[in-house]
Amino acid sequence: MTYGRAIGTEESKKAAAAALAEARANNWKMAVAVVDPAGFLVYFEKIDDTQPASVAVAQAKARSAALFRRPTKGFQDMLASGGEGLRVVGLEGAVPVEGGTPIVAGERIVGAIGVSGGTSAQDGQCAKAGIGGLLN
Repeated sequence: MTYGRAIGTEESKKAAAAALAEARANNWKMAVAVVDPAGFLVYFEKIDDTQPASVAVAQAKARSAALFRRPTKGFQDMLASGGEGLRVVGLEGAVPVEGGTPIVAGERIVGAIGVSGGTSAQDGQCAKAGIGGLLN
């Protein structure tokens, strides 16, 4: 998959709003970052009282998903498999924790969303909701 035009601020806000709506519906405190294809921040928002570390983690997950052109869950699964999968820890910028997902438009990556604050599965669920928010 190749890169396309960078996601805009309004689209980024829409994705973040959908991700945070999912978090609020489940009473989870989350941080959401949306980055462009180069991994640079386009939009960030968090729910009050989200743990401070989630600010940096959400951005790192989004950056990883954009730069490596894949969801961070793929890295998590590689690491969990052990053996050769442990090589993922040597990839600079790869975040092996679910919650980072590329944003695709017209078969091109236009950015990525990263969510942090809950379990890996909860972060992934909110990231998926964020992507879904762009489709509505």
